Amino acid sequence: MKKRLLILTLLFWNATSLLAESGYRLWMRYDLVINEEQRGEYINLLKNIAMKTPSASLRAASQELEQGLSGLLGRKIPVVVSGITAGSIVAGTPLSSTIIKGLKLNIRLETLGEEGYLLSSIVYQSKKVTVIAANSDIGVMYGVFHLLRLIQTNQSVSDLNITDQPRLKYRVLNHWDNLDRTVERGYAGFSLWNWHTLPGYVQQRYVDYARANASIGINGTVLTNVNANSLILTDEYLPKVAAIANVLRPYGIKVYLTARFSSPIELGKLKTADPLNEEVKKWWKDKTDEIYTYIPDFGGFLVKANSEGQPGPQSYGRSHADGANVLADALAPHKGIVMWRAFVYSNDKPEDRFKQAFNEFKPLDGQFRANVMVQVKNGPIDFQPREPFSPLFGAMPKTPLMMEFQITQEYLGQGTHLVYQAPLYKEVLDADTYTKGKGSTVAKVIDGSLDNHSISGMAGVANIGDDLNWTGHLFGQSNWYAFGRLAWNHELSSIAIADEWTRMTFTNDTRFVQTVKGIMMNSRENLVNYMTPLGLHHIMGWDHHYGPGPWIKDKPRADWTAFYYHKADRTAIGFDRTASGSNALSQYAPEVSSFYGDLKTCPPEYLLWFHRLPWTYQLKDGKSLWESLCQRYQFGAASMEGVQKDWNSIAGIIDQERFEQVKMLLAIQKEEVWWWHDACLAYFQSRSELPFPARITAPKKSLEFYENQVFHFVPGI
Repeated sequence: MKKRLLILTLLFWNATSLLAESGYRLWMRYDLVINEEQRGEYINLLKNIAMKTPSASLRAASQELEQGLSGLLGRKIPVVVSGITAGSIVAGTPLSSTIIKGLKLNIRLETLGEEGYLLSSIVYQSKKVTVIAANSDIGVMYGVFHLLRLIQTNQSVSDLNITDQPRLKYRVLNHWDNLDRTVERGYAGFSLWNWHTLPGYVQQRYVDYARANASIGINGTVLTNVNANSLILTDEYLPKVAAIANVLRPYGIKVYLTARFSSPIELGKLKTADPLNEEVKKWWKDKTDEIYTYIPDFGGFLVKANSEGQPGPQSYGRSHADGANVLADALAPHKGIVMWRAFVYSNDKPEDRFKQAFNEFKPLDGQFRANVMVQVKNGPIDFQPREPFSPLFGAMPKTPLMMEFQITQEYLGQGTHLVYQAPLYKEVLDADTYTKGKGSTVAKVIDGSLDNHSISGMAGVANIGDDLNWTGHLFGQSNWYAFGRLAWNHELSSIAIADEWTRMTFTNDTRFVQTVKGIMMNSRENLVNYMTPLGLHHIMGWDHHYGPGPWIKDKPRADWTAFYYHKADRTAIGFDRTASGSNALSQYAPEVSSFYGDLKTCPPEYLLWFHRLPWTYQLKDGKSLWESLCQRYQFGAASMEGVQKDWNSIAGIIDQERFEQVKMLLAIQKEEVWWWHDACLAYFQSRSELPFPARITAPKKSLEFYENQVFHFVPGI
């Protein structure tokens, strides 16, 4: 009878593996391990869960382990609170588990910090058991997710000897969500946070959001847009924030809020928000103390100030350090932090926008409180498909700098393009600043190791909404996943992360995995080619950034126009940032400046970022600049043919619903990449007045046609 039930169970799991799926389960699908030999190993080694759960975090970890193993192994995995057998999974801390305490793992655990963990195969009282041990309850949870990841990706767990801990202390999602539930630069529906029904109605979706983030090591979330609304700090909204915090807390996730700098005026009815005013200081202290009465583990504030119309300390003749420090002082007694964004630039300054954040913040190095991190975008402009690293990295050794990546695809095809961003993230993290000699990578700046900082962090602008599959495009999930994994360990490779995500999200089928990894690993470079080759940047549509707009000029702000960046005319194209131009390169270490400043060494990928060159300039491959530009647009657009062919070749391996969803979006992407190709080549030919090289597909329509296109209700604004 038992054998018959097992067979029926296996048939059920095999049948459901190809049923329609929405994508809601993300990479935590926990479906039956198809490989029978591998499943047999797991069943023999993982028979029950020996775990006491005195805390909410341990209860959540136990439930995740039970749910995950039961699904993966196709059988109920019991939880026992006393006694072990061969095949027990012993999980806990020395405080929660007498077995863990008795194993005397202190020497191994003491190096793992608050969030680290170990996974070990141990013989205990003549019984082989699997141990998940940590110094904290959340460390145990991270260990649980690691074990589940090994099983989901069909790796052996028979001889485990793994220790792991995060490289960065703060690993945070920034939600650009407004209180009306619209999401700025969001392409996956409305905000997750249903403020109207909170705090009374707490959706299961909030729990699943917490699970997903904990599974990849994210430990903080900023609930509200950096273009902040003071209302979030009122007693109308703080109980709602507290309800969300209560859901996230067991999963090790702290809640942060964006603070509008003018809140003392708007809420406190003060006449000023001057950070050096004593009444203002008291207002922020009292407001912060109030927040902690609602949320005892509140993480702190994220602030956008004196940028794009947001209020800030400069309105009162004060510095960014003055502004950050008044908040830091209010948070310090509660061990909260300030994340102060360095994304500042002024339309009044004729200075190259590339240089402005550096010029603003470099002189303030050493003036910020110890609990302030300056949050710096990965590049000097604005989340472009390819940017050189921001020169601020390495330039402020006395100040902890926090990386800011954009997970949502504002400039990378928005909600319809398949673009895996891990290679973009890695390109920046692995870049060498040379500020303390060779090997002074951006990663070492932000993890604190280069300058011995005790706090460190990485932020990602979230791509999550209330769409059923969370991110709109299924492959948008891979960027959420990749951000979390790299925030935990920036040394992981893009291809290793792609392999994990593909196996956990879809299947371990070898042909499928290899095909999808190929699509993912080429996707970002393909996009650069059909959007912004050879170092072109910020040539997207006006305001909404949807589609091409290299012709855009004569707007209220010059640095919001494409022409400001490419300056294309009949003779040349590009932005001269060498000593003969804006001299932005002088903000880098000499090794970096000379590398990009010398045409003999500057890579073609960054050519027009730093140089203004004639159309006839000859690249290292012998082609002219005009010829190379055309060929890259052609190659990028033509690449979609192969992407569609590769995706279609794996039909039938996964469920039809998700397969068709991606197939339809690839068809949209194909149309849009040729739109980019046609519009950009039509425009740049009008500037260069040169004929198209051989084998270049001519634009289908006139330049006037592309310039006159109007888009209504484009998402993400």
